[in-house]
Amino acid sequence: MSIRITGTGSYLPCTIEKNEDFYNHEFLNADGSSINNCNKVIIEKFKAITGIEERRYIKDELLNSDIAFFAAEKAIEDAKISKEDIDYIIVAHNYGDIKHNTEQSDTVPSIASRVKHLLKIKNPKCVAYDILFGCPGWIEGVIQANAFIVSGIAKRCLVVGSETLSRVIDRHDRDSMIYSDGAGAIIIEETSDEGGIIAHETATFTLDEAHFIYFGKTNHPESKDQRKYIKMYGRKIYEFALTNVPLALKSCLEKTDISINDVKKILIHQANEKMDEAIVKRFYKLHNMEMPEGVMPMTIGLLGNSSVATVPTLYDMILKGQLEDQHINKGDIIIFASVGAGMNINAIIYKH
Repeated sequence: MSIRITGTGSYLPCTIEKNEDFYNHEFLNADGSSINNCNKVIIEKFKAITGIEERRYIKDELLNSDIAFFAAEKAIEDAKISKEDIDYIIVAHNYGDIKHNTEQSDTVPSIASRVKHLLKIKNPKCVAYDILFGCPGWIEGVIQANAFIVSGIAKRCLVVGSETLSRVIDRHDRDSMIYSDGAGAIIIEETSDEGGIIAHETATFTLDEAHFIYFGKTNHPESKDQRKYIKMYGRKIYEFALTNVPLALKSCLEKTDISINDVKKILIHQANEKMDEAIVKRFYKLHNMEMPEGVMPMTIGLLGNSSVATVPTLYDMILKGQLEDQHINKGDIIIFASVGAGMNINAIIYKH
């Protein structure tokens, strides 16, 4: 028996927000003071660090549960299964459904229940629930689905990562340019083929790191806006990730008899181009190796950081031939990895 991904799907919003679209924004420091640079310089520095040139936003009339449904529908179709045969629907997100120009997040019923409703699944034994785990939420959902199947209580699960970060960004914060919207989904099930999930690793760091990513007020000191926005301590996250993620990847790989030389792709959360590259380089340095060319596909430049959606979207795009010079072949060893709010880190060793 192996537990494999048998179908994938993703949804990329059609509204493209380019870097130059931020030229007229009023960016401020966290204390509300002015930044001593014009927006063009701010944005040029931003691109040099993050690699982001543009990002995707959903249309005003859509919700997070809608795009999660779009991705889920594609994954079910790709797997060529009946939706009524799904035992679990696990949806990773962090902010629920937030209607355009509203202040409150809506999480009741769960996003997973809404996705099941939109899919028109009749089977009451198909259990739907959400997972809140920061950006590593989708990978953790896959780990949970794997556990359900290993234990024998499920045979087939739908795991979705979906987020609409455009609804929780502070226009006066430079970090707002990082975030985007999107959804990715997979069907994972027990099969007779070899391969699938070989090992996984998860860790949560909270002693000093719990609030590195948080909800906070706008940077504008005179604003009467009472909404809370996604905020982060970027430098602390960068240092934390570079120290801990390579070690987690190494620990996960050491649970197997697989050589690092056999790893074909590392599909890492698309958080920040320079940070991701530094993480993977350090992982290879722990094995006294240089990072191989092409081992770390990137989409952040054109899609931005859509949190839980980045890894499943990246995976789907490669499998569907939508990333130039990137391929995953039968039998390839790949690593899924993520780091994010919590602070959480996880990884999966997977044989395609």
